[in-house]
Amino acid sequence: MASLILAEMTASVSELKRNPMGTVAAGEGSPVAILNRNEPAFYCVPAKAFEAMMERLEDLELNAIAEARKDQPVIKVTLDEL
Repeated sequence: MASLILAEMTASVSELKRNPMGTVAAGEGSPVAILNRNEPAFYCVPAKAFEAMMERLEDLELNAIAEARKDQPVIKVTLDEL
């Protein structure tokens, strides 16, 4: 069965067990696809890459909220009302 691998670097589960930090480092900051019997089992994503993905997702969610609210009426308030 063919599988889509969404990473440039791959490693086996055995390689990950043998040298976890070396496996992560082999990706040079990018995700590493961890294969089990030549099928992707999961992706090992470095912390900085994961943080960037989460920030991007948050931006997309906030943009979707703003887009959904753009036609709603504007309600003017002052700081004294808070």
